[in-house]
Amino acid sequence: MNQNQIKSNEPEMASLLLGAGFALASLIILPAVAQRVGLGSSLTIALRGALMRAANRF
Repeated sequence: MNQNQIKSNEPEMASLLLGAGFALASLIILPAVAQRVGLGSSLTIALRGALMRAANRF
């Protein structure tokens, strides 16, 4: 691989990692924290939707 190919893959990898982080947060971390704090399921679903919309912007 030459230097140009490595540099062109960096934005894709960053987007992939960011998307994976948002998915992990919305599917696993957010419900666990919401249950611990005592948030209702409708608020948890709304927060999950907001996280997924934020992930789609990147």
